[in-house]
Amino acid sequence: MTPRSARPLAALAVFIAAACSGVHVNLGDGHDEASAGGAARASGGASAEAGGRGPRAGGPGGSMVDPDPVTVCPAGIKTTVSGTVFDPAGNLRLYNAVVYVPNVAGALPAFPPGVACERCTEPVHAKTVALSGPDGTFLLDDVPAGNVDLVVQVGKWRRKQTISVTPCQDNPQTIDLTRLPRTQLEGDIPKIALSTGHSDALECLLRKIGIADSEFTTDLGGGRVSMFVGCQGDDNGPFGANKFAASLGGKAFPSTNQLFDSGNLNQYDVVIFSCEGHKCDTIQTPENVAKLVDFENKGGRVFLDHDHYNWLNHSAAPIKSAAQFDSGPDITQSPLSTTINRNKFPKGAAFAEWLMNVGASTTLGTLDIYAAKTSVRSLSPNRAQSWISRDDDPMGFYYFTIGTPVAVQDDDPIPEACGRVVFTDLHVSKNGGGDASDFSDEGTPFPGGCTNGALSPQEKALEFMFFDLSSCVQQEASTPMTPPVVK
Repeated sequence: MTPRSARPLAALAVFIAAACSGVHVNLGDGHDEASAGGAARASGGASAEAGGRGPRAGGPGGSMVDPDPVTVCPAGIKTTVSGTVFDPAGNLRLYNAVVYVPNVAGALPAFPPGVACERCTEPVHAKTVALSGPDGTFLLDDVPAGNVDLVVQVGKWRRKQTISVTPCQDNPQTIDLTRLPRTQLEGDIPKIALSTGHSDALECLLRKIGIADSEFTTDLGGGRVSMFVGCQGDDNGPFGANKFAASLGGKAFPSTNQLFDSGNLNQYDVVIFSCEGHKCDTIQTPENVAKLVDFENKGGRVFLDHDHYNWLNHSAAPIKSAAQFDSGPDITQSPLSTTINRNKFPKGAAFAEWLMNVGASTTLGTLDIYAAKTSVRSLSPNRAQSWISRDDDPMGFYYFTIGTPVAVQDDDPIPEACGRVVFTDLHVSKNGGGDASDFSDEGTPFPGGCTNGALSPQEKALEFMFFDLSSCVQQEASTPMTPPVVK
């Protein structure tokens, strides 16, 4: 190691050599307008909302001298990294994301494929770690100086970028360095099975949050979103999108039955059932229902949209007891004011703040929804967690979650959760009467029914639900905590 007394002379020599060659050099004094300006131009000004600088060297062609990683800062001064976590599209801030600097530089260990129990108590091998708040922001303390890896993670969503850290100051990062990946080339994306439905277009929501079209394939393709067409064989019809547009290869989607008949269900992390507008009894056989419950108990994540409540209603006890359903009449009042549950529910309180931060709500603790449905009559308090509800007529529970496995008896303590189920009576496509213009129809190949407009308040709420579904699992009523660190 170079003695500290020799470092100023060595740095001066490097500076002189660089100056003679016309190369700009940063000596780590935190005042680097040329470098910061170049980074801002390279990022296209994307850092305006996050308020940060881009990466400073660290990549191919970088020419600055790395700061001393063991610099001792003056008393009360720290080396920090700050930023805001965003969805893959770079549009909406994300809550409860894990941000850390790993112990070892280089490639991250691969996630084991298939369904897994991902609890929030699992340790992170990191030098420093933080969670993003309801406004999406994070602050990492005691970050080593120099070129370091920065990881942003939500469950099996994960992206790593190399950044350059100047000691004894904050190092704010741009949006493009703190968003989740859009493709497998950018990072890790959970394996998702999506069943299309005529009354909702959740495949369009996945596109709007930023998943690239290249990641949508059939189950035989290599994309991270496998497309299935739901309820084929039902006599009620109509059906959702059932094939890709020519620009995406034109292949037909397999039936959702194939998801269960193939034996491949456990290869997925998340399963999404878009509302069909009918019950899909041909798919919800006792055998398939049992397979889905087993998937959930092993750590699987399941998103049930409106009429798909029969996956729970047809299940055996005890998960069947989590909610009592009643297919009531459609509500004609639109928009309908609903309440966000913040009572002894920290994640609900954060959800209410998040809705305000992203412009989906103008009053803390409320959300106006369109084309509301009333499927849920009551919830079992030790098996299901209410998020969005209404006490006044028309009463209902419009969004709730279930940690799986569930308590066997009504008065049992809540067991440690491994997987998670989401149920929502919120529709987002125009076929379901929502306030968006997306639709899913068998006559329109995907993504022909999808628009590229801004997300509606309902879509924003569903995006929050989707990333919460994808995240590590904890007891729903607990306060999210930073994971333990293994250094």
